[in-house]
Amino acid sequence: MGLTIERPATRSRLAGLDGLRGLAALFVVLHHCWLLSFPGFPVNDAPWWTGWLLYGHFAVVVFIVLSGFSLAVSPARSGWRLGSLPTFFNRRAWRILPPYWAALLFSLVIAWTVIPQPGQQVPTGQSVLIYGLLLQDVFGSPSPNGAMWSIAVEAQLYLVFPLMLLVLRRWGAAVMLGAVTLVVVAVGALAPYVPAVELLMRLTPQFAALFAVGAVCAGVVRASERAGRLPWHWLAAAAALPVLALVVVAGPAWVVGHFFWVDLAVGPAAGLLLAGVATGRPSWLVRLLDTRPVRRLGSFSYSLYLIHAPLVVMVNRLVVAPRVPPGMPAFLLTLALAVPASVGVAWLFASVFELPFQRHRGWRSLREAARARFR
Repeated sequence: MGLTIERPATRSRLAGLDGLRGLAALFVVLHHCWLLSFPGFPVNDAPWWTGWLLYGHFAVVVFIVLSGFSLAVSPARSGWRLGSLPTFFNRRAWRILPPYWAALLFSLVIAWTVIPQPGQQVPTGQSVLIYGLLLQDVFGSPSPNGAMWSIAVEAQLYLVFPLMLLVLRRWGAAVMLGAVTLVVVAVGALAPYVPAVELLMRLTPQFAALFAVGAVCAGVVRASERAGRLPWHWLAAAAALPVLALVVVAGPAWVVGHFFWVDLAVGPAAGLLLAGVATGRPSWLVRLLDTRPVRRLGSFSYSLYLIHAPLVVMVNRLVVAPRVPPGMPAFLLTLALAVPASVGVAWLFASVFELPFQRHRGWRSLREAARARFR
């Protein structure tokens, strides 16, 4: 899910970004419906024309680039200055932790009382501690929710974001992006040969470079008028075509085995696409992403990402599997039941645990709003 975004003020909202986040979250839901219906990841007997659903991982790549982009929009407009560090970290915690902890409790209850995640043991007390502290990418434990791994990565990226902005402000975008990418590439190159470096791969280090790509591309919001007119969307297409060709030619087993390097190749295309959307191009895509249903989906996409996995597993394993043959029949019925259920429950969940924390900046404001509502 790069799944949480610091929204700019309404007056400066960039059309299309919320919608893009909503569609990416929905794609992850479709991906998990597909995985449960056609076992054998990354190679299974699914029809070839559904093969694109295998790559839900790339939606997370888009989330991470989008997160770096969105967090950097406001600093980009003010000379790459972040402001008070305590304020930044408090706002990030206020934004991500209440829905995350509520979703963790939701997932634990389902895993303990209904059904655990596929391939996982029932979560333990250690799981509660590790996931509660957002350390699941550092320490192993039975997972209560297969989608939560990326939230820990993103939280760690928040810690280095101020340093990224400092380097960017003092030495420029090229130096910052080059330095981060150099470190990440060095980790990927040394990992197969140095056990101590290989341990760092648990942290998904390529996401640091993707996050940096998003932050750099946010500079388009303060670029000159001439730079704003550049065909960013065509540049994004040009960057994406070689990656698409590689994915098609190399096949799923190779791609999944080399996600580290493929993610790094996807990052520039995602960043350029965001730059295009931020400057209003292609206009048809921006209009689609900014339609009310898609924009509304984006408003609670974090909740959708957080809670869909236990719901999809329950639907597929307890409702669909006992009644429908595996394969395409199971996939279609899982889609028909799990997707609307996930979206509906996520909207209700967000109404309590996410949206109020977006609208109100602290406990006092939240309490006053609650009192006014129930008076």
